Amino acid sequence: MKASMPLTAPVNLAARLLDPLQPLLLLGLRLWVSWQFLKSGWLKLTDWETTRFLFQEEYHVPLLAPAAAAVAGTAGELVFPVLLVLGLFGRLAAIGLSVVNGVAVLAYAHVLLQDGFEAALGQHCLWGLMLLVVAVFGPGRLSFDRWLAVKSGNRY
Repeated sequence: MKASMPLTAPVNLAARLLDPLQPLLLLGLRLWVSWQFLKSGWLKLTDWETTRFLFQEEYHVPLLAPAAAAVAGTAGELVFPVLLVLGLFGRLAAIGLSVVNGVAVLAYAHVLLQDGFEAALGQHCLWGLMLLVVAVFGPGRLSFDRWLAVKSGNRY
C-alpha cells in the first residue's frame, strides 16, 4: 500500500516558496503607494497658489478651513510617505496616509462619485487596500522598524 501525501504538503510547499517574498511585497506596496502621494504633495507644494485655490473652491474638506486643509493635506502627503518608504513608524504612517486618502475621497466625492470617475475612485480604493496591508502586517523585514526592533532586542 502506497503512503499518500498528507494534505498539508501543498500548503507547506506554497508557504516555503512564498513566505520569502513577503518582505519584498511589503516594500513594493510601501514604495508604490508612497510615490503616488509624494508626487501629489510635491505638486501642491511647488504650486501653492493653485493649491490654495483648489482647497478654497474645489475640495470640500470637512471640519477644516480651506487654508488649514491645504497645509494639513500637503504635509500629510509629504511626511507620511517618507516614513512609509523608510518603514519608520510604518504602521502609524500607513494609518496616517489612510486618513489623508480617506479625506481626499470625502473632499472630492462630489466629483469622484459621478459617472466616468470610477477609475479615479478605484485608485483611492487600491491605495487604501495597500495601506491596510501595511497597517495590519507591518512594514516588513526591509524596514527601519525591523532594524530598530532587532537592535533593541525586541521580537519583530
